[in-house]
Amino acid sequence: MATKKLQIPSLGLGTNKVGGHNLFDNLKDEDGYAVVRKALDSGIELLDTAYMYGKGRSEEIIGDVIQDYDRSKIIIATKAAQDPNNNLELNNSPEFLKQSVDDALKRLKTDYIDIFYIHFPDEATPKYEAVAALNELKQAGKIRAIGVSNFSLDQIKEANRDGLVDIVEDNYSLVHRDAEKTLLPYLKEQNIAFVPYFPLASGLLTGKYSLSDHDKFKQFSDGEFKSIMDALDEVKVIGKKHDATVAQTILAWYIADPDISTVIPGARLEKQVVSNAGSMKVQLSQAEFDKINSLFEGF
Repeated sequence: MATKKLQIPSLGLGTNKVGGHNLFDNLKDEDGYAVVRKALDSGIELLDTAYMYGKGRSEEIIGDVIQDYDRSKIIIATKAAQDPNNNLELNNSPEFLKQSVDDALKRLKTDYIDIFYIHFPDEATPKYEAVAALNELKQAGKIRAIGVSNFSLDQIKEANRDGLVDIVEDNYSLVHRDAEKTLLPYLKEQNIAFVPYFPLASGLLTGKYSLSDHDKFKQFSDGEFKSIMDALDEVKVIGKKHDATVAQTILAWYIADPDISTVIPGARLEKQVVSNAGSMKVQLSQAEFDKINSLFEGF
């Protein structure tokens, strides 16, 4: 799916585990470098990062790696809102966002950013003023698309007052489907692209867990967790027909969904990137797509 001005590939790489030492324990930079290289070598063209992934470290690693690749074939998305000069307080002011773009460009070692998101809304800044500042940078060629992330529907509408928002990123998966009712009708009406994060629900939808692991996912009741496990058993059957894992089959479902512009699973290790890339080869039939949809429609 295209935004108003930008074509987006169907699968990207979420890079919070690339340099995100403040978010995850025991990350190694060498693994981060390897993951980004493996993604680009595997045909994954979109890299989704943020200042808060290692307070700029993820951007620096990506900036180093892309020097060895054709920049014109890579889509880089990054985000900012946490102010490093004010205890990481959220800041959407025009001045802060303009400085954040300039700082990100330096870390990424590039002269433009394909998608720049306001990572989280602050309480003070009128959202259309924040977006207007980003539009100035878009006109100057520093960014190519304007995004917002973790915004409520009302905040998205305020941000899009002048029709300048290109893309929205928010939490969405087969077991967290609120956006279908709260956000998607408006986004489709406005031709705004939608990118879900946590598409594999922090590993829950990879098929590696069983009923005995419920304590890791306490946000779900006993009944909900059992229904998820039962549904994943059926997804496994569908996956076998395509020689695909559960995770690849789930990712293929998002890729096939016309309401989703791109899906951005993360990866800590190269082998996870290779597995994720394999989902691009899984072509679900309409019946299989509908079956998976129905298995999780209660969420």
